[in-house]
Amino acid sequence: MAGTAAMTACSDNAYKPGEPQAARPAEAYAVDKDVAINAANTHQTIAGFGASDCWMCQWVGRDWTTNRARIAELLFSQEVADGQPKGIGLSMWRVNAGAGTAEKGDASGVTTVQRRAESFMDADGNYDWNKCEGQRYFMEQAKAMGTEKFVLFSNSPLVQWTYNGQGRSDRGNNSNLLNSRYDDFADYLADVTAHFKAQGYNFTHISPVNEPQGTWNGHDQEGSGWTVEQTAKLARELDRALTERGLDTDILLAECDRWLYFSDESPWEWAGQDMAEAYWNPASEAYIGDLKHFKPLIGAHSYWTDTSWDEMRSVRAGVANKAARYGAEVWQTEWCMLGDEHSREEYSGHSSASDMERAMYMTRIIHNDMTVANCSSWSYWVALDQRLQYGDRWLLIYLDMIGGTDGSVFDGEGSFAAAHTLWALGNYSLFVRPGFKRVDLNTAENRNFFGSAYISADGRRLVAVYTNYSEKPVRMHITLDGLSGNPSSLRSYTTSASKSLEECQLAVGNEILLDAQSVTTLVYDL
Repeated sequence: MAGTAAMTACSDNAYKPGEPQAARPAEAYAVDKDVAINAANTHQTIAGFGASDCWMCQWVGRDWTTNRARIAELLFSQEVADGQPKGIGLSMWRVNAGAGTAEKGDASGVTTVQRRAESFMDADGNYDWNKCEGQRYFMEQAKAMGTEKFVLFSNSPLVQWTYNGQGRSDRGNNSNLLNSRYDDFADYLADVTAHFKAQGYNFTHISPVNEPQGTWNGHDQEGSGWTVEQTAKLARELDRALTERGLDTDILLAECDRWLYFSDESPWEWAGQDMAEAYWNPASEAYIGDLKHFKPLIGAHSYWTDTSWDEMRSVRAGVANKAARYGAEVWQTEWCMLGDEHSREEYSGHSSASDMERAMYMTRIIHNDMTVANCSSWSYWVALDQRLQYGDRWLLIYLDMIGGTDGSVFDGEGSFAAAHTLWALGNYSLFVRPGFKRVDLNTAENRNFFGSAYISADGRRLVAVYTNYSEKPVRMHITLDGLSGNPSSLRSYTTSASKSLEECQLAVGNEILLDAQSVTTLVYDL
């Protein structure tokens, strides 16, 4: 069926409903855009949008008893009150399985105090489920507010099982896990998962290694390098442990630090091997394609392949090609704006970029990850962190700490504020829920105007997300096809320098005006 959209009356730049077309001069708009959405042409099924609890959720969840509830609400709430969402409704929450560096203190090798992490197991092998109190608080809040999926991830094996007794490594690209402890580490990860699944947490995946191509010989956080064969060995042990416990949790590998390890576009080899070939070719020594809990799924990070629009698209096209060859699902599991090697034509640099500019740049990453790489899941890096120099490029929620500076032990509560990255991520996470499918959205897109669309599993809701970089509004003429009926209602949610997912109820029509320099979600209910 052919459908229509509407002219927003809530936009700062909008004309009043019923105002004659002649009263709308062309110079009022940056451009007119024709947009065609066909909900009958579907692509990947969405698994979820998320963020991780590294590292400040432990501090805030344990000690900030006054402010922690509102911070959790910002991350997980799906409620809209008086036209304003209370949060961004993350549907996936990534939980750090710490290596025990917090308990070991200075001897752990991690000198940045707030990046040390607790473990549920002590040096004698005993479990203490009262540990990780702050992390557990955020898990509880996430579950209570409807977060559907949890992922347990590990940056380093437990310190008592590493070669150097530390949570960081001296072994280059080789794993810091003792060769005799692969089974123990796998059992630990499976036990933690089993414990929380018994409490009603839907841990769908365990990610046992993080950025294994790195050496992790620094002292600022937990980490270990791994070879392809070592990750495969750990995956086999983890598959055994999950099977023995009767868990339906799957294994997520290998959280590469950039897409080039999993792309046909200028591919990078990992220790001289093609990662996908190593895991899924039965002739490979690292073959794990026959494991019960290892589905065709690869996770990678969007770091270092985000410097320009053209690079984003070419690299991610290579990811889609590689994934299609192996029938693999693709997850983007971690991104924040790390480097500052971006094209100055497209991004002004950390020192001069506004909070909103960083958020809008993030939507370029999300858009190309979802529409070019065909990612079914997208996660930000840290949900919370300190407000450091240009620190909003790392986080979703700012923390202003009391009683300490970077690397210090903090004394008491501080203040917090939502970054624009939080709300811009919410333009996707709050509305594009697990089970939705991406559908065709055709328009003359470029780095300054782009959009994607998604349909619910029951076909009763259509969601479209647009970014307008222009300093003027963009007028869209939208046609809808492939729906099961005509839209009965339409709402918009706008994030800009002055709006945080501001809701507007629209009349169904055939024209939409996007605010200048904004991210806007349109929600059609049938």
